[in-house]
Amino acid sequence: MDGNQPQPRLRDQLRAVIRVNRYSIRTEKSYWYWTRYFIRFHKMKHPRDMGPQEVNEFLTWLAVHRNVAAATQAQALNALVFLYAKVLGIPLGEIGEVTRAKKPRRLPVVLSHEEAMSLITKLSPPYQLIASLMYGSGLRVTEACRLRIKDLDFNQQVIAVRDGKGAKDRTTLMPGPLLLQLQVHVNNIRKSWKERDTAFQAPVSLPFALARKYPNANTSLEWQWLFPSHGLCVDDSGNAVRHHVHISSVQKAVKTAVAASNIGKPASCHTLRHTFATELLRRGNDIRTVQELLGHADLRTTRIYTHVLGQGFAGVHSPLG
Repeated sequence: MDGNQPQPRLRDQLRAVIRVNRYSIRTEKSYWYWTRYFIRFHKMKHPRDMGPQEVNEFLTWLAVHRNVAAATQAQALNALVFLYAKVLGIPLGEIGEVTRAKKPRRLPVVLSHEEAMSLITKLSPPYQLIASLMYGSGLRVTEACRLRIKDLDFNQQVIAVRDGKGAKDRTTLMPGPLLLQLQVHVNNIRKSWKERDTAFQAPVSLPFALARKYPNANTSLEWQWLFPSHGLCVDDSGNAVRHHVHISSVQKAVKTAVAASNIGKPASCHTLRHTFATELLRRGNDIRTVQELLGHADLRTTRIYTHVLGQGFAGVHSPLG
């Protein structure tokens, strides 16, 4: 290799390593955000010319002056550890004592069943069906948007969640009341696909190298998005492809519906997932089953919903009755 060949930009190096390790695009954006923030904090010095002391100063500044949450500080640390160890090949080692951001105990906002249904009825297609899946199946907004035809098993009445948080797959239940609606939705897509509607002329985007491994998959029915976007985008190879509906458009629609339904709570897309969990526990379902449906790695994450229900008080009742 030519020794005079210029080295790739730091952002390109970071992107290459992240994609080799098959991290999500959201992680890629997050790690680059913190890398860029770190560089700007230290007056545009290259990370190779810095080390543990500069990382310590940055993390402490985030906690003391920016007053970030503990999770945010931890995310910044993870990004910088990855940058030094995996991209630059210079493991950080001991960074010294860092002022830790205090992690306040926050209970999730949840809705009653009536409030959730009121919110959902204020939405128009396809957002109403997406919100119904978030509440009825416990899907994250990203998981609902990324569903494909092949992920729905109507015989078993289950939904397969592919490459969820932590790059893990899982299955969750398909709500009975949505069964017919989902079948009609899929049949409409199948009909348009068979008739070669203009919306299906362009191939769909595929993860990783599947487009090379299965050349016809991007035009097959099974790989069609359940909620496709209206416009096309360009993939990493420069080809025009159809992606799923943008996550931000779902979030905006839900925010508008929350205001229209007069719920009086700061609800969001994730609130519907929280409500799914609390409703299952309220109806007497086993917490480990709920953990599995949600895809939580740690039971303690699921157990927070028992506090929302008021079941964490060992049977103690108020003296008022």
